[in-house]
Amino acid sequence: MNGSHRLSARLFLVAASAVLTLSMPVVAQIPGTPGSAPASQQTAETVNLTMEQRHVIKELIVKDMKIAPPQDQQAAKVPMVVGQVVPAGIPLQPMPVEVSAKVPQLKAHSFLVRDDKVVIIDPKDNKVAALVE
Repeated sequence: MNGSHRLSARLFLVAASAVLTLSMPVVAQIPGTPGSAPASQQTAETVNLTMEQRHVIKELIVKDMKIAPPQDQQAAKVPMVVGQVVPAGIPLQPMPVEVSAKVPQLKAHSFLVRDDKVVIIDPKDNKVAALVE
C-alpha cells in the first residue's frame, strides 16, 4: 500500500506541475531597437494600431508621399520613445487625408518622419502616441 501511495503522490505532483506550467501566461520579449528605451521604460501606445494600419501609414507617408525628415537640427531633438513630449518649436505635419480615411483614430494627430520611422504625436499633450517602423 505504501508503494502505491508514493506512486499516486508522484503522479499527482507531475500532473499538478504540468497544469501550472501550461497555464502560465507567455510573455514575448522584443529586443530594443537602436534609439529606443528598454521595454521596461516604454509606455503603452495611446493609439491602437493593427499591423495592417501600420503598413498603410508607412506606405502612404514614407513611400507614396515621400515625406522626408526635417533637414534642420530640430529633428534630432524628437524623442523616439512613446510617451515622451516633443519639444516646442519642432515643425509637425497634420495627418494626411489619405491616412485619416484608412486609420480614422489618427485624424486629429500630427506626425513627422525620423530615421525612416513615422512618429505619431497626440495634439492634446504633444506626446509621442506611436512609432510606426
